[in-house]
Amino acid sequence: LMAGVGGAGRNGNGSHGSSCRMSNNINFNKNPDSSVSISKMDLIIPFSPDVPCDNNGQRMWWAFLASSMVTFFGGLFIILLWRTLKYLWTVCCHCKIKNKAQKVNNPMNSQADGPTKNDKEEAPASEVGWMTSVKDWAGVMISAQTLTGRVLVVLVFALSIGALGIYFIDSSDPIESCQNFYKDFTLQIDMAFNVFFLLYFGLRFIAANDKLWFWLEVNSVVDFFTVPPVFVSVYLNRSWLGLRFLRALRLIQFSEILQFLNILKTSNSIKLVNLCSIFISTWLTAAGFIHLVENSGDPWENFQNSQPLSYWECVYLLMVTMSTVGYGDVYARTTLGRLFMVFFILGGLAMFARYVPEIAALILNRKKYGGSYNSTQGRKHIVVCGHITLESVSNFLKDFLHKDRDDVNVEIVFLHNISPNLELEALFKRHFTQVEFYQGSVLNPHDLARVKIESADACLILANKYCADPDAEDASNIMRVISIKNYHPKIRIITQMLQYHNKAHLLNIPSWNWKEGDDAICLAELKAGFIAQSCLAQGLSTMLANLFSMRSYIKIEEDTWQKYYLEGVANEMYTEYLSSAFVGLSFPTVCELCYVKLKLLLIAIEYKSEQRESSILINPGNHVKMQEGTLGFFIASDAKEVKRAFFYCKACHDDITDPKRIKKCGCKRIEDEHPSTLSPKKKQRNGGMRNSPNCSPKMMRHDPLLIPGNEQIENMDANVKRYDSTGMFHWCPSKEIEKVILTRSEASMTVLSGHVVVCIFGDVTSALVGLRNLVMPLRASNFHYHELKPIVFVGSLDYLRREWETLHNFPKVSILPGTPLSRADLRAVNINLCDMCVILSANQNNIDDASLQDKECILATLNIKSMQFDDSIGVLQANSQGFTPPGMDRSSPDNSPVHGLVRQASITTGSNIPIITELVNDSNVQFLDQDDDDDPDTELYLTQPFACGTAFAISVLDSLMSATYFNDNILTLIRTLVTGGATPELEALLAEENALRGGYSTPQTLANRDRCRVAQLALYDGPFADLGDGGCYGDLFCKALKTYNMLCFGIYRLRDAHLSTPGQCTKRYVITNPPYEFELVPTDLIFCLMQFDHNAGQSRASLSHSSHSSHSSSKKSSSVHSIPATNRQNRSSKAREARDKQNATRMNRMGPEKRWFTDEAENAYPKNIQIKPMSTHMANQVNQYKSTSSLIPPIREVEDEC
Repeated sequence: LMAGVGGAGRNGNGSHGSSCRMSNNINFNKNPDSSVSISKMDLIIPFSPDVPCDNNGQRMWWAFLASSMVTFFGGLFIILLWRTLKYLWTVCCHCKIKNKAQKVNNPMNSQADGPTKNDKEEAPASEVGWMTSVKDWAGVMISAQTLTGRVLVVLVFALSIGALGIYFIDSSDPIESCQNFYKDFTLQIDMAFNVFFLLYFGLRFIAANDKLWFWLEVNSVVDFFTVPPVFVSVYLNRSWLGLRFLRALRLIQFSEILQFLNILKTSNSIKLVNLCSIFISTWLTAAGFIHLVENSGDPWENFQNSQPLSYWECVYLLMVTMSTVGYGDVYARTTLGRLFMVFFILGGLAMFARYVPEIAALILNRKKYGGSYNSTQGRKHIVVCGHITLESVSNFLKDFLHKDRDDVNVEIVFLHNISPNLELEALFKRHFTQVEFYQGSVLNPHDLARVKIESADACLILANKYCADPDAEDASNIMRVISIKNYHPKIRIITQMLQYHNKAHLLNIPSWNWKEGDDAICLAELKAGFIAQSCLAQGLSTMLANLFSMRSYIKIEEDTWQKYYLEGVANEMYTEYLSSAFVGLSFPTVCELCYVKLKLLLIAIEYKSEQRESSILINPGNHVKMQEGTLGFFIASDAKEVKRAFFYCKACHDDITDPKRIKKCGCKRIEDEHPSTLSPKKKQRNGGMRNSPNCSPKMMRHDPLLIPGNEQIENMDANVKRYDSTGMFHWCPSKEIEKVILTRSEASMTVLSGHVVVCIFGDVTSALVGLRNLVMPLRASNFHYHELKPIVFVGSLDYLRREWETLHNFPKVSILPGTPLSRADLRAVNINLCDMCVILSANQNNIDDASLQDKECILATLNIKSMQFDDSIGVLQANSQGFTPPGMDRSSPDNSPVHGLVRQASITTGSNIPIITELVNDSNVQFLDQDDDDDPDTELYLTQPFACGTAFAISVLDSLMSATYFNDNILTLIRTLVTGGATPELEALLAEENALRGGYSTPQTLANRDRCRVAQLALYDGPFADLGDGGCYGDLFCKALKTYNMLCFGIYRLRDAHLSTPGQCTKRYVITNPPYEFELVPTDLIFCLMQFDHNAGQSRASLSHSSHSSHSSSKKSSSVHSIPATNRQNRSSKAREARDKQNATRMNRMGPEKRWFTDEAENAYPKNIQIKPMSTHMANQVNQYKSTSSLIPPIREVEDEC
C-alpha cells in the first residue's frame, strides 16, 4: 500500500510474521501501536493487520485511477460512437428520401408504400415525445427556476463542500491505506454523498442538450475522478486519497447558490463572491495536486523521491508561490510537482495580481459606506438625498442642528450614489453622533430598505440651485419622489423645486398629499416673492429671510449699526399653543400682553371656526377671540422663550415682571386636555389641521363670517371680472404682447413715477425665471386698484415673449425692449422716480466660473449707481417756497394713521435709487457696495448689502428645509406672506391651465381681499410723530395696535442714524423685533402688518396709464411740488388739457386694453395744502425717504387737479 509519508512500491514476497523484507530494503516493523520506524536509507510503510487487505505488498492506486479514466473515456467513446451512427443514419435517410422522390411518378408504388410509411413515422414520433418529456422533467429538477430545483442545487453544493471537508480530514492519513468500509465512518458518509452525486449526474446527463459538451464540463470531470474511486475502495477495502481534492472546484458555483437564495442582489457583491470563489477553489485544488504527488513520489523513480508534506503545508506553498515571495522553506522535490509548479506560476501569478487587488478594493469600498441603518430605540431619523455636496450639507446641518432648536432628537441619514470627498467626509465625522452616510440611490428599492425609509420620520430632497438645466433637475427630484412614494406611500416628503411650473407634476403622484405633511419648496417662487415684497417694503426680504433661518446671537459692544442688526438677526419664528389664560381675549389684547409681559411677538394664530375649516389668520383684529388650544406664531430668540405663552397663568404670573420666571405652575390649565406640549422644535402635525381630512392649512385669509363691516364691500358690477376666480389677485383680460410694448420715445413721453422697474437679462436659450411669481404679489387683491404699482420690464423681447404667456392677465404691465446696461433705456423709464429697481438674470447658471455667474447683475447695479440726474425740482426748492410735500401735513383732513408717509421729491444720483439685486454666488455681494468693508469670507447675512435689503441670494432659502420639517405651518405662513396669497386651490388651477382665470365678484371672492399685508410707516410726521423723537418702540407698538390694529414687527433705520451727523449716509438696515425700551429716531421706518381697509378705495377716479402713473397716491411727480398753492386753480385747466392730449395719443396706439379700471368713484375735491417752514436738516432727510402711500391702504387722498 502507499504510505502517507511517501510510499514505496513492493516487489518482494510477503509473510505473516512481524515484518516482511522487500527488494528495495523496505522494512516493516509491527508493534501494538502500529508505530513507524524510518531510517535514513530504509522506508517503513505501515499497515493495519486488523483490516483484511492484500498482504503481498501490491499497491492499487492504478485501480482507482483506471476506474475514473475508463468511465471518462468509455463514456466519451460511446457519445462519439452514437453521434457517428446518428450522422450515418441521417445520411441514409436523406438517400432514401431522394429515391422515393424519384418514384413519385409510380402511383401504385406510392399507394403500396403509404401505410408502411405512416406506421414508421408514428413510432419515432411517439418515441421522441416520451424522450422529450423525460428530458423536460430532468431539466425542471435541476433548474433553479423551481423550488425543487433550487433545493436540489443547494443540496448538491452543500454535499460537495461536505465531501471536501471529509477530504481535509483524510488528508492527514496516508495517501493509500487499507480501510474497512463497515468500520470507517468517514468512508460510509463519503459513499452516501457520492451515491447522491451519481444520481444528480444522471439527471444532468438526461437534461443536457449537447451530451458531448456536458461530458467535458468541469463539474462532470469532477464527478468522473471522485465518484468511481469510492466504489472501488469499497470493493478493494482500500482507500486512496487520489483526486478527491477536485471537489474544491465546486466552490466556483458559490455565487450562483447565493443568488438562488436571494442573498446576493448587487453587482458588487456578486462580483466579490465570484472573485473570491474562483481564487480559493483554484488555490485549494492546486494544493491538493501538490499534496498528492509530493507524498507519493514519481512513478518512474519507483516513488522513492517523495517527501512528507501535509495538505496545509501545500496550501502555504501555493500561496507563497503565487505571491512571488518564495521563502524556500517548503518546495517541490518530485519531478511531477516541479513541472506542475512551472505551469501554475504562470496562471497563478496572473490570477493573484488581478484578483487580489480587485477583491481588496471591493471589500474596502463596500465596508465604508455600505451596510444598513440601525435605528435607535426612541430616536427618530430622517433621510436626506438629492444634491449632496459640501455646501448643501453644511448649510443644512448648520440650520438643522442649531442650538436654538433646543434638543434635536433626530438622526440624519444621507443617501447618495457618489462617495463623499475628504472635506465632506470630515464634516460627517464632526457630526458622527447624529449623522450617517450611506452610498446608494433612492431610485433603488434595496437602498431605500437599507436606510429604513419605511420607519423614517421624513425624507428631504435637496436640489442643485446652480444647475444649468433647472427643468432636468426638477425632473430628477420628481423621479426621486415617485420612487420613494412607490416604496412607502405614507412617508412624508419635503422636496426643493427650482421652477414653479414643475410643482404641478407632483400633483400627478397619487400618494402625494400636502395635508399629511408633503411639501414642495419652490425656490423660484419664494425668491421672486421675497423680491416682490421688497418692492412694497424695502428690506422686508432680509427680515423674513432672517426669521426662518437659525442664527446665533453675536454680541457687539460698540454702538454701531451691526449691533442692532445682529440683535434682530437672533430672532426666529416659532409656534406654540396658547395658555387657557388667553381664552376669550381678542387678538390685539393677547398680542399686547405677549409683547409687554412675555417679551414675545405674536403675529398670527390658527383659527378654527365651528362650521369652517381651519385657517391661519395674520393679525386678524378685534373680532377674533382666542379659543382653547389655539396655535400661535411667535417671533422670539429661541424655543425656550416661546414656552412662556403655554405656561402663562394669570393667577400665578400676573404680578411677575421678569419673563424668565414664567414657568409651569401647579394650576389646572389646558395641558390637562393636551398632555403633550408641542414645542417649537417639533412638527406641529396636529393643531387641528392635518388631523382633519378636509382641512386647508394653506388658506391664510379671514373667515368671511368674521369680517366686520361686510356691508362696506364695494358694490361692484357683477358682470365685470376684476379679480381671478379665487379672488386673491387682480385680473384683466389677456393682452397681446405687442399692445404693452413701449418704444424708448413712448416710454419717455409716459410720465412714469412710483413704479417698479424690472431689469432682466436673458435670451431665447435661457431658462425661465418665472416672472409671474414676481408679479403676483404686486397684484394681490388686498391692494386697491389705484394702489397697484405699474411694472415695467426692461430686457430682451425674445425672452419676455416666452414669459408673457404667464403675465398677460395682469394689469399695469409694460415692456421696454432693450438692455438693462443701456442708460438711455433706464432714463426712458424714469428709473430715478421708481419705487424699486429689480435686477434679475436668467443666464447665471450657464457659466462654470462661480465668480462670473453674477457679472451681468453686478454690472447693471454699478451702472445704475453711477448715473446722475438733474435736480430741476427738489425738496430744497419746494422748501424755499414754503412748500411741504403732500402726505407730511399732520393737519390733513383725513385722520389716517399713516399721514406720516415719507415721500421722495427727487433723486440726483443713482446711488440713492432703491435697488435689489439677485445673486447666485454669495461671495459676489462684496462687489455691490464699493464703500463697505465686508470681507470676502463674511457670511452673506453679515454683509452690508444684505442687511440693507439691497441684495438677495437664493442660498438663504436653504434654511426652509429644516424649518418646514420641524413645523410645516411656518412654510405656510411665509409662502402666503411673500406670494400675496397663493393657495393650494390656485396651484391646482395653474397646474391645469397655466394661467389665471377671471372670476365674477361675489361676496365669497371679495371676502378673500380681507387679509393683512406688510407696509412701512414713517415717524417724522403723522399721529406717531410724538414717539419718533426719542420715544420707546414699545409705546409705538401698543399705540398702533390699540388704535389702528397695526402690528409692528421691525424697524428700517438709517445706517448712520446713531452718529447724528449732518452728512449721514442714505443706506438703511433692518432691525427685527426690537425690545420695548428701544429708542426711536424721527427717520425710522416701521415695518407693520396692516388691515385691509374697505373704504380706502372709495375716493379714486378712473385713471389712464399716464395720468395714473403721474398723479396716483405716493407717486413722485415733482412738478406738483414746484407749484405754489395760490396758482393751482389758475393752472389746473392748462395742465389737464396737456394731460388729456397725452392720454389721447397713447390710447389711440394702445387701444382699450391700455385702460385700467378702478372700483372707486371719482373725487374732485381739491387737496388742502398747508405751508409751514421746514428745517434744512429735515429737508435732507426727506430727500432720502421713499414714498410708500401705495403700501398703506388706510390713506384716502384725492387726485391732484394739476
